[in-house]
Amino acid sequence: MKPLSYSRLEVIADDIRQDIIKMLEHAGSGHSAGPLGEVEIYVALYFVIMKHDPEKIDWPERDILIQSNGHCVPVRYATMAHAGYFDRSELMTLRKFGSRLQGHPERLRLPALESTSGPLGSGLSQAAGLGLALRLDNQTHRYIYVVMGDGELDEGNVWEAAMLIPKYNLHNVVAIIDRNNIQIDGLTENVMPLEDLKLKWQSFGWHVIEVDGNNLESVVDTLTMAKAITDKPVAIIAYTIPGKGVDFMENDYHWHGVPPNHEQAKLALKELRSLKGKITGEHN
Repeated sequence: MKPLSYSRLEVIADDIRQDIIKMLEHAGSGHSAGPLGEVEIYVALYFVIMKHDPEKIDWPERDILIQSNGHCVPVRYATMAHAGYFDRSELMTLRKFGSRLQGHPERLRLPALESTSGPLGSGLSQAAGLGLALRLDNQTHRYIYVVMGDGELDEGNVWEAAMLIPKYNLHNVVAIIDRNNIQIDGLTENVMPLEDLKLKWQSFGWHVIEVDGNNLESVVDTLTMAKAITDKPVAIIAYTIPGKGVDFMENDYHWHGVPPNHEQAKLALKELRSLKGKITGEHN
């Protein structure tokens, strides 16, 4: 596939944010803040960085993406639809009975997902197991990407995996931490202070890179750089804005697990379609 320009990728990112709003309004439940904030991460992974093929989901050479913070799955579904895994019309089945697009990713319902997630904190442990398995199969050229929320770093098994992965030098594991500073009960530093995350991950033996997680070009550059690190696993701390793109949602932890109602969705879509007023027109 011909590489897309950053201007085109930015348009896709904005369309994905609009789809997230529509999906959540239609579902009447779900999480708003995290998915909106992670759009650039998923666009970078699916459209630039990862080896994958939507027409061959079991391609043996594919990279693996584990979504540890499964409640943010609307952003993954929307990105996968734009990448060609299924028709965008299916996005409106989010959280519906019998839908493939459940509120948390279910691998058996949608085989293009690599793992099922619900309980927070398990994704990095899954990556550790997969990394060891790929080593046994001499497939360390395949990368395992794990997207985690900063709130789920409160879970102890995250740190068990964070110790094991450097011990066995599983350098094809890339942990992406969505550092948006919120979780369901409030600000992360009030609920359970995470302190200096960079120093913490470095002390566990990781190569750590910090990035503006809402700057698409920077995210792509950072993920590209991660592939050049071969002596350690890489942890990327991506600073994002929860609710990105919608003024009344941004940086407000109350939107962690709340969908927009009809009027709120109309306001959000108007703002996204106009890129916060940068574009004017009668149909915004």
